[in-house]
Amino acid sequence: MIRMYLIRHGSTPGNREHRYIGRTEEDLCEEGILALKGQEAPEVQRIYASPMRRCIQTAKILYPGRAPVKIEEFRECDFGRFEGKNYQDLSGDPVYQAWIDSGGTLGFPGGEEPGWFRRRCVEGFDKVLEDCRRDGIETAALIVHGGTIMSIMEAYARPKGSYYDFQVGNGEGYELVITDDGAGTCGICPGSSAGGPGMALSSGAADRASDRKGRKNYQKMSAKDQRR
Repeated sequence: MIRMYLIRHGSTPGNREHRYIGRTEEDLCEEGILALKGQEAPEVQRIYASPMRRCIQTAKILYPGRAPVKIEEFRECDFGRFEGKNYQDLSGDPVYQAWIDSGGTLGFPGGEEPGWFRRRCVEGFDKVLEDCRRDGIETAALIVHGGTIMSIMEAYARPKGSYYDFQVGNGEGYELVITDDGAGTCGICPGSSAGGPGMALSSGAADRASDRKGRKNYQKMSAKDQRR
């Protein structure tokens, strides 16, 4: 059994302005840095991360002095012509409206197809699982992007949910348990978005036992319980 903590990177200027930030390299904003410094990361044997700067910076704050293993497949989606823009910028754009009307199933013009993006994220996660099994790793943190987390959870969470069911804010994430048969069980972990700093923490032995029986069981920790 492998316990994974899927943690979204801290907040960036583009995140705070609700922009589509995919291939764009951004540093964490000051608010994002302060929020992460107020969090206590779960203890893990190994750290994996997207190679993008915001994820590497987040990993350095949460796990100082430890170098994450970079996984290329964990890069955020390429949003094409929507990149760097927000809803206000795109308001009145018929191409954007068509994408909205499709429920996000259309490809991003000039960017990635959603299905391809999700597949590469899952392929990266499968590489991580193989790596952990080979080296006997039982706990690992993945410092990645919101879309990466949603892709992995859609594939591995049980009971199954849709991609958009697994949205998380900056600093938030999921605890995902992978059993020997490859099935996943999950619990949501609070983060640093609206309600203040928090971090992915274990949901407790009793909750894990029920998870392993195939029932979704998660516990949201209050921010005040997770401040350093």
